Amino acid sequence: MTEKLIVEKIEHIATIVINNPSANTWDLESLSGLEKIISELNKDKNISALVITGQGEKFFSAGADLKVFHEGGKEAAKSMSDAFSKAFKSLSEFSGVSIAAINGFAMGGGLECALACDLRVAENKAILALPEPKVGLLPCGGGTQILPRLVGEGWAKRIILTGEQIKPDLALQIGLIEEKTDDGKSFEVAMEIAKSVANQSPTSIAQCKELIHKARLSNQSYDEELKPFIDLFDTKDQKEGVEAFLEKRKPEWQNA
Repeated sequence: MTEKLIVEKIEHIATIVINNPSANTWDLESLSGLEKIISELNKDKNISALVITGQGEKFFSAGADLKVFHEGGKEAAKSMSDAFSKAFKSLSEFSGVSIAAINGFAMGGGLECALACDLRVAENKAILALPEPKVGLLPCGGGTQILPRLVGEGWAKRIILTGEQIKPDLALQIGLIEEKTDDGKSFEVAMEIAKSVANQSPTSIAQCKELIHKARLSNQSYDEELKPFIDLFDTKDQKEGVEAFLEKRKPEWQNA
């Protein structure tokens, strides 16, 4: 859909490589492309996991190209902010498990892309930050909303309001990432995590993700789980999962 995003499918895993040298920045083309790619992946019943990473060795993504805002002004800002919102909302609602393999700098919209994923794996050399206030802007791709849910209000304020750049050791400590790897290994580790998703029922994963996201706002936590749980009994995967367990064999998921 766009050469700025390289898509590949390997068994049940889809991979997306952000390919916009030199800093893998996001623009209207790539953001619109991401939204369309996620829509297509959601229709593919064989895909239950997604790994997204950056091309090259230095950048996962440096976020938006500030030249767009400088040259286009308020109209360009509106178009870009809408595109960021739609693209990363779509990524967060991917029906399977999404994993960001952070192989370098993840700044601004680059970090927000990773925040939209379910899990984050970062290499030792990675640097994570939301530096928008340094140029008179603010994170508009979910940063002010998602980051506090992951790391708490205090750390979110410290990262956004002071412009602090976070290294992987601290990121792991505060819950910004789930795993730290050696340089050059983030994609490999993310793929191993993605492979483990094959052991899970895709229909169950989709329901669990929806409920986990609802938990951010819900004050009816236990009630929220009741109907989705019962609804799973209308699926082939639920029957297959129980039968496979009782028969001591590996389940054959149909995502149906």
